[in-house]
Amino acid sequence: MKCCVKFLVGFVLIFPIVFSCSEEQPPSRKRITENIIVVIIDGARYSETWGDTTKLIMPYLHDLSKFGIINTKFYNKGPTYTLAGHVGVTTGNYQEIDNSGKELPKKPSYIQKYNLTTQSEKERSWIIASKDKLEVLSNTLDTSFFNKNMPSVNCGINGLGTGNRADSVTFKVLLETLSAKYPKLVLVNFSEPDYSGHNNNWGKYIESIRRADLYVYRIWEFIQSDPFYKDKTALFVTNDHGRHLDGVADGFVSHGDGCDGCRHLMFYAYGPDFKEGRILDNERELIDIPATIYNLLRLESIDGQGKVMEELFK
Repeated sequence: MKCCVKFLVGFVLIFPIVFSCSEEQPPSRKRITENIIVVIIDGARYSETWGDTTKLIMPYLHDLSKFGIINTKFYNKGPTYTLAGHVGVTTGNYQEIDNSGKELPKKPSYIQKYNLTTQSEKERSWIIASKDKLEVLSNTLDTSFFNKNMPSVNCGINGLGTGNRADSVTFKVLLETLSAKYPKLVLVNFSEPDYSGHNNNWGKYIESIRRADLYVYRIWEFIQSDPFYKDKTALFVTNDHGRHLDGVADGFVSHGDGCDGCRHLMFYAYGPDFKEGRILDNERELIDIPATIYNLLRLESIDGQGKVMEELFK
């Protein structure tokens, strides 16, 4: 390092003063994460996830919390319906979007950006979803990315317009894909909590959250057991939206407004770059997930409005 030295000359003593001519920058943080799996449990209300004080609905999440990070103040601050919530997670922007699957996101996803930057083959990234309409997340209206750098998709019974499928099928497809294709980026949707809620079936709604909890645990176990993923994979678990609070409209049956039941979500993060056994209460939101993923993968963000969740990192 070059330095400039000036001398102050007094009557008797000479005092050297040394200072740097250029400010030394701190070393950049090294990243270990190479793979990202994002799990979205569709339409589960916070009071039935981490907010359940009995810890009986999602026991596996409580067990996994000692290996990762829980945030108790995580929100959807945009439109609280399925496609809008998922677009927030994938693009880092909230958007009013047709919820039937007839409209593409305005902005490209972190998956398309990753595929462009790394020139990855299509099968190295996947969207695997119980809801068929989520296939639209693979593309964008942005002309720079339209029909380019798209991930592979396995959504619904047989793609867009074919109807939704059981979460058990989605889980099976996910494990088969992880084992055979070794994708580096995966977005997974489990839809049955939302479906059961809309059908006013409280028992099946709770049971579907319990099954999703087990699926998340099995995904975590797979990460630990496979050499490709072990110690190199970040796992995020959240919701796209919640449901109305009891006493608001028709309660858990529906969602879509700004009540705390619709906005308040669960959040779990695990990975080699993250702290362990932490429960945070600083306010964060859906669009912060892609911002954090960009940081993990050392990518430049594309017009995202979210902020990196620096508090997650070791």
